[in-house]
Amino acid sequence: MRHLPPAAAEASPPPHPTARALGPIAAAFAQIPPVAMAARAQAWQFAAALVFFHGSEYVLAAAFHGRHNVTATSLLISKQYVLAMSFAMLEHLTEAILFPGLKEYQFVSHVGLLMVIVGEVIRKLAVVTAGRSFTHVIRIHYEDQHHLITHGVYSRNPGYVVQSSIHSCIHIGVVEILFKTDTTRYEEFFLRQFFGREYEDYAQKVHSGLPFIE
Repeated sequence: MRHLPPAAAEASPPPHPTARALGPIAAAFAQIPPVAMAARAQAWQFAAALVFFHGSEYVLAAAFHGRHNVTATSLLISKQYVLAMSFAMLEHLTEAILFPGLKEYQFVSHVGLLMVIVGEVIRKLAVVTAGRSFTHVIRIHYEDQHHLITHGVYSRNPGYVVQSSIHSCIHIGVVEILFKTDTTRYEEFFLRQFFGREYEDYAQKVHSGLPFIE
C-alpha cells in the first residue's frame, strides 16, 4: 500500500486571485522605510488640519450669515497663502529626503497636532461667541448687526490672536505674526471708528497679545 507524503496528502488550495493581485502591493508597502511612512502620516495630518480649518470656517460663516451671503473669501485662501503652504510642504518633503532622521520624532509631530486642535477649538469658540458680528473680511462700514463682543474668549484675547496661534502652529510662524500685526492695526482703526470710547476701554483692559500692538 502506497503512502503519499504529508505535503501531497494535504495539499493547500490555490490562493484567491485577489490575494495574488495584492501580494506585490503588500510587499511593496512592507519595503517602505518606517521614516518614509512617518513623513507621509505627518503630511496627511498637515493636510487634514488645513482642510478642516478652512472648511469649518466656511460652514460657520454660512450658518451665521446665510449661504447666499457668503463667498469664497470665507475659505480664507489667497494666492499668497497657497504659496506659503506649498513652501511648507516642499520643506517637509526636503527634510524627509535629506534629513529623514528628523521625521523619527513622532512625539514632536503629535504635540504640534495637539496644539493645532486646541487652537482650533478656541478659534471656533471665538467665532460662535461673536455670532453675526463675526466676518472674515474687515468691515469698513458700520452695520446694525455689529456689536463689540467683550465676553467669552474675547474677555482675555481677541479672535485674531487665536487665529495667529493656529496658523503659527500649522507652519507660518513669524511671517504670520508680522502679517497679523499689520492687519490688527488696520482693523483697530475701524473698531475705534465704530465703537469709540467703548473700544478704547476694552483695549485698555485686554492686550492683543501681538508684538508692537499696545
